[in-house]
Amino acid sequence: MPAPLIEPVARLIEAFGRLPGVGPKTAQRLTFHILRAPETEARTLAAALIAVREEVVFCERCHNISAAPICHICADPGRDATRICVVEEPLDVLAIERTGEFRGLYHVLHGAISPIDGIGPERLRIAELIGRVEAAAADGTPFAEVIMATNPTLEGEATAMYIAERIDTSVGSVTRIARGIPVGGDLEYADDVTLVRSLQGRRAMS
Repeated sequence: MPAPLIEPVARLIEAFGRLPGVGPKTAQRLTFHILRAPETEARTLAAALIAVREEVVFCERCHNISAAPICHICADPGRDATRICVVEEPLDVLAIERTGEFRGLYHVLHGAISPIDGIGPERLRIAELIGRVEAAAADGTPFAEVIMATNPTLEGEATAMYIAERIDTSVGSVTRIARGIPVGGDLEYADDVTLVRSLQGRRAMS
């Protein structure tokens, strides 16, 4: 019978194992790496974890990660305020920004509609997006284009259609990124050329 792990080690393995994409073996490897690493490395990791919880917030306007109530993209007067790109996660914003192709604004939903997982529209930032769109239309400056850049998965497609149906009459056009992104893929893993072609080939949603 194998000897039980001492509590601090078992607790760290359990903590790593709760992270997305980290299985039991990877959690164990990470834990024993920390044990073998210099003390400064462990303390640096601990400090970084605390800092990201204490210093990072979500933008009050687009819900992207930010160090201030309004993120640097929303606060940039040089961005095209007539176009808004809707994505699932903050990592998707980073992926699109890397291309340099899009100079408008963003809205981060923090997920996609997935009934099988119990995720409905009310658990996402969809109401806030509709509010932004309706407020702009009421002010006489409706968005010229809303680009649906949710992932090309069943959930992403369903989310895009759900949103498009609710904002179609309040914006100039609702478009969908082209099929340069493989079905079932995630934006954050796409290369820059593929993302550029997806943005350039966007189409109107009907």
